[in-house]
Amino acid sequence: MNRRQLLAGGAGALLASAAAAETRFRDLPEAAFANSPDTQVPERPTQGLEYNPVVTLNGWSLPWRMNGNVKEFHLVAEPVERIMADGMIARLWGYNGQSTGPTIEAVEGERVRIYVTNRLPEHTTVHWHGLILPSGMDGVGGLSHHAIPPGKTFVYEFDLTKSGTFMYHPHADEMVQMAMGMMGLFIVHPRDPAFMPVDRDFAFLLAAYDIDPGTYVPRVAEMTNFNMWTWNSRVFPNIDSLVVNKGDRVRVRCGNLTITNHPIHMHGYHFEVTGTDGGWVPQSARWPEVSIDIPVGAMRAYEFDAVHEGDWAIHCHKSHHTMNAMGHDLPTFIGADKAKLTQMIRRQQPGHMPMGTAGMADMGEMSMELPDNTVPMMTGWGPYGPLEMGGMFSVVKVREGIARDDYSDPGWYQNPPGTQAWEWTGELPEELRQTNAETVIIPKSHLNHSH
Repeated sequence: MNRRQLLAGGAGALLASAAAAETRFRDLPEAAFANSPDTQVPERPTQGLEYNPVVTLNGWSLPWRMNGNVKEFHLVAEPVERIMADGMIARLWGYNGQSTGPTIEAVEGERVRIYVTNRLPEHTTVHWHGLILPSGMDGVGGLSHHAIPPGKTFVYEFDLTKSGTFMYHPHADEMVQMAMGMMGLFIVHPRDPAFMPVDRDFAFLLAAYDIDPGTYVPRVAEMTNFNMWTWNSRVFPNIDSLVVNKGDRVRVRCGNLTITNHPIHMHGYHFEVTGTDGGWVPQSARWPEVSIDIPVGAMRAYEFDAVHEGDWAIHCHKSHHTMNAMGHDLPTFIGADKAKLTQMIRRQQPGHMPMGTAGMADMGEMSMELPDNTVPMMTGWGPYGPLEMGGMFSVVKVREGIARDDYSDPGWYQNPPGTQAWEWTGELPEELRQTNAETVIIPKSHLNHSH
């Protein structure tokens, strides 16, 4: 071949390759969108490899199609409105109509092709957090590939080499785009359905926002004083319950894309940590817990056998993360005498009620006037009164006789007689008090074992 023939042959090969690519990518998969804030229980797969789908709390799983031996998804980055709770809408950025975005589910060993269309006002990328893939598919703008300009569609394509719990989020203008809610779950199921099987598989992402009362858009430059602590961009009492049939083996997958760690605590059970975003924890390396601390940028999965019926709280154990619309400059009035101040205020504002002198619980019992698009700091009612919780809080509801794919709320648990705390009106034992800080060893001769 001379140089002219070589160039002509090369150009012909490039044109043929481009034509083949155009044929293969001619039609985008239809982009699915969801606007409901309720948990959407996914259907079990009717084609391809078998897997037990996850249930994304207050979220959904992205539909896919098979194109030959490739599973194709269409992810759309765009501005969205998220109903964080009844009476509050946040204007965020997300995917396919929601923040957090839809969960992507596939099976170990599959090849996935993910079309990403950018409808944001600026460029973006998608990083596939925890997945093993080619460098050029890693989604770091300027390093892995060019950022996706507004109005353009890029294609990510790679093989799923391991199963586990992963995430996706941008690595472009990250401070803004993450703070605006751009994130989602990526679940890769084991190729062997007999490996790590569970009956119920729940998943959610932790996100934090700073949204001033009465406003709609997060303050993206905030680093410490967040006031909305969310699971899948929802706050209690509007985070759906985890509904479980008694006897089920249950997995809970939780990812943290906030700016601080979160110790997730579940009542009524101990569980074992079975997975991280690095992979599954071998049986010999698991440990029992009732709380699992989830670092920033990490995933954790834990499992338990649902043998104890009841309504069991699950929440972040940082106390201020179970509150909404928090103020950070509130004075503490505990022990203060507001009697004279109350009289003065009532001359101008009849009906004024002083609050905070005996704690903050009275805020959960009252319906206080709030700015539009604002939820109370503590809200939500249980069968016995206000729960005085908000933010990162939900309930694991274990019941007998829940059908396999039934996740509807069964209502509040009725405690059997003799299994609930009650008021004591009889004679009380003598109260003993310690009057100093020294360690006191009680002599054995003074112990009365009959009491």
